[in-house]
Amino acid sequence: MRKIRHDLWATEIEHPIPGLSTRAYLWAGPRGNVLFYNTSQQSEIDELAELGGVDRQYLSHRDEIGPSLRTIKQRFGSTLHITAAEAPVAEEICAVDGTFDRRQAEYGFEVIPTPGHTPGSACFLVPSSDGKKYLFTGDTIVRAAEGNWFAGYIPGHSDKDALTDTLEVLAELDPDVIVSSAVADGSGFTELEDRTWSECVREALTELAGSPSNT
Repeated sequence: MRKIRHDLWATEIEHPIPGLSTRAYLWAGPRGNVLFYNTSQQSEIDELAELGGVDRQYLSHRDEIGPSLRTIKQRFGSTLHITAAEAPVAEEICAVDGTFDRRQAEYGFEVIPTPGHTPGSACFLVPSSDGKKYLFTGDTIVRAAEGNWFAGYIPGHSDKDALTDTLEVLAELDPDVIVSSAVADGSGFTELEDRTWSECVREALTELAGSPSNT
């Protein structure tokens, strides 16, 4: 795992299917260690142990569900959390300990249901101890290799209208650091400096508007 901020570590990038790159992140929060997203790499799970293990794991959407959820839960005694809409899919693999279906505070941060990429996608707004705010966006909005931002819209898989509404909600937030599950820019981790977050989201909305509608 690689330390990317004083309280945040990133797993090595993995490729669950051809053309897709992902990574997970461990946040050392005031109440314990939280793993956002998922990793299937045993070496990374071993390094999670060296960092104090995992108290809670939060998934942003169903595409992060896999057998390693059981491995992580069994090794660390951690609890698994996902939106209520995605929980039935996760339960096919691993017991779910907590669900949410509205915007609310949990374990020192905010969970935000953000349907669109999948019906039960979620984002997480997390306060760092240095006053910065992390926004974990899953695959809902991602930074491309060229530096532009795009919505995680897959025709036939995603709901364009719901994703548009979700991006409008995200545009109202004020994060300092964006942390996605999908890695399109080689990092998945972006510190906002020369652009405002609302500008980034508007860019993604413009791109989404030109995408083909659901069929």
